[in-house]
Amino acid sequence: MNKTYLTNGKQLSFEKAQVMAIINITPDSFYDGGKFSSVTDIVKDAEMKINEGATIIDIGAASSRPNATAVSVKDEMVRLREPLIKLRKEFPNIFISIDTYLADVAEFAIDLGADVINDISGSQMDKRMLDVVAKHQIVYVLMHMQGTPQNMQKNPSYDDVVKDISAFYDTKVEECKNVGFEKLILDVGFGFGKSVEHNYQLLKHLNEFTRFQFPLLVGLSRKSMIHKIINTSPVTALNGTTVLNTLALENGAKILRVHDVKEAKQATDLFEFYKSV
Repeated sequence: MNKTYLTNGKQLSFEKAQVMAIINITPDSFYDGGKFSSVTDIVKDAEMKINEGATIIDIGAASSRPNATAVSVKDEMVRLREPLIKLRKEFPNIFISIDTYLADVAEFAIDLGADVINDISGSQMDKRMLDVVAKHQIVYVLMHMQGTPQNMQKNPSYDDVVKDISAFYDTKVEECKNVGFEKLILDVGFGFGKSVEHNYQLLKHLNEFTRFQFPLLVGLSRKSMIHKIINTSPVTALNGTTVLNTLALENGAKILRVHDVKEAKQATDLFEFYKSV
């Protein structure tokens, strides 16, 4: 897929697979919550990840781990404001994504220079979200989640997880087109209202979602679907993450959303060369 999106005067191309670096500025994320003590630390972390090969940095100010406590609009904005302003100034050419499902937070971040909105709820938790991204013609990650972060892992159920999520995208893509918006990235939402079996079924059949003709993002980094199979933990799940990222690339993924940029960039470089010979 050689799709290119124009966002804030910059071209985001998917001719080759991209790496999106996770920067959590939350106290309670499942792997790296509470990592930063200052905005300077956040900027240093972003600089390192950009130097390692990230083309997109994804900033989250509200944890979406299972059973996470909801954060108010005001608190999310307060957490985002200073880091976003500083990152936008320091890295004018990098793509900055904001991980939020709240339309007011999205609009706030867009006004401060965000290029991408990464919505774990696919606009299901805030119906105004599609109007906001359509108004600004910003790139939008449309993720599938069953339930909310507070209840999503309490017995998730599907008739057929691949067909059900495909039907979800049939509806949501049409909704986006109806408001004049098509700068979409699709994310099936590994770990968001899915059992371990659901996650691996989605990974195995990921290429079925390429029929929508939008780039596919995968967020597999250090998730429980890894350590529940090979008895690791979030801290020791890097090798498992790389294995699953490679499978995702083979099955059509165009963006790897990761904590560990260097290893993900090595995976994408090796995969792209493998495809070319």
